Amino acid sequence: MTRTTPRRPADITEAFPQLAALARTATRLHPRPGPVTPADSSIGGPLLWPADEPWPRCDGSHECAFGSSTAPSMADVRLLRDIEADSYGRDRTELEQATIDRILADTLAPDKPLDVFPVALAAERGVPTEPIAMLPVAQLYARDMPSLRPPAGADLLQVLWCPFSHDSELTLRTRLFWRASGEITDVLAEQPEPEAVQSEDFVPNACRVHPEPVIEYPKAFPAEGMDSALAEALREWDEAQYENAEEVFYSSELSVAPGCKVGGWAPWGRTDPVTLSCTTCGAPMDPLLTIASEEWDGTDYSWIPYEDQNAADGYPDPSEPTGLMLGDLGKQQLFICSADPAHGHIDLFL
Repeated sequence: MTRTTPRRPADITEAFPQLAALARTATRLHPRPGPVTPADSSIGGPLLWPADEPWPRCDGSHECAFGSSTAPSMADVRLLRDIEADSYGRDRTELEQATIDRILADTLAPDKPLDVFPVALAAERGVPTEPIAMLPVAQLYARDMPSLRPPAGADLLQVLWCPFSHDSELTLRTRLFWRASGEITDVLAEQPEPEAVQSEDFVPNACRVHPEPVIEYPKAFPAEGMDSALAEALREWDEAQYENAEEVFYSSELSVAPGCKVGGWAPWGRTDPVTLSCTTCGAPMDPLLTIASEEWDGTDYSWIPYEDQNAADGYPDPSEPTGLMLGDLGKQQLFICSADPAHGHIDLFL
């Protein structure tokens, strides 16, 4: 099913013609859980990975989540999500709740012997001591993504990350690969998975994407790409729209689209915008991919696609289709070199 973003509540360029020069096209991905193959653009789906190429692994040190002595396996994550889906709208059974507690808190109900739990939960699960397989996060074909700007000869972007946080880093460590899909004739069928993950929050559901181009303008609070006079004028205009001067109509409804997207403007907000330069050539870095915890929240309902506005409640929540929870509903933003996308990338937590 296609996804269609409603027309913006106002044409901001009528009030501020100077913003027209700052317009950028972003591609909203609109991920929704569903069957995907290596031939599809996806979030969290299988990759078109060459059979003769080693799978990327993270060789950093890995630790359990705070307060736990074990790390869940991928089987645990799938079981947890199956229980949450099956029990949606009803009270969980005693066994279902005990199993969830076992996965999330590493505790066993005192009156339940081990043999009532699925085998995946019966053994202690320590963190791996060897390098672990990275998880597919996104696979995007240029044919589906008007905003994707691959290097010459490439038409496919693949992004993987480590499902553990490292030290004090808020971003998850990523690897990025550009490929010419037509050159891959022998695809890796059995794709490796990590032995354990720090949290189910770092494991994306396999989602089909429904790409849609939208026009974005830069954030004004904090301001990027505009002078202070324009930012202040936008603030005053916002205040004129509402009696409550704390409303930010421009930022929430008229500037940067929420959710997972390609290109456009970066969703600054937790921090002020920073100037990023390519470590290879010094050129400015451009937004490549936004991986978001939510597709919309309580401040940006006008971005909900028409097709989802009357959707029945279910699991997962329509606003959280990927199952990801990055920090406190944050986003991981990937930037690439504006001069040569083949140069290294930069990750930020926004």
